[in-house]
Amino acid sequence: MLIKKKIGACLLAAAMATAVFTIGCTVPAGYYDPYYHDRHPAGGEVVFYGQWESETHREHKDLKQRNKDEQKEYWDWRHKRQDHH
Repeated sequence: MLIKKKIGACLLAAAMATAVFTIGCTVPAGYYDPYYHDRHPAGGEVVFYGQWESETHREHKDLKQRNKDEQKEYWDWRHKRQDHH
């Protein structure tokens, strides 16, 4: 009986520790702008990024897959918009 209590307590402690460590490692979803040193939420950024692709007549491609020059061009364009966050 005592062994079952110890095993149960150990399992509970392990489960709680796992939850604490995995929650602490989460990264907020979004895009980090290395040129302006800020973060943009993923949901809102999708709309602006699509608009940029359309205005600049580019085929759709994930921003992270574009070359550095195109990424810089996007972030420059993005920050010229009134609501840049």
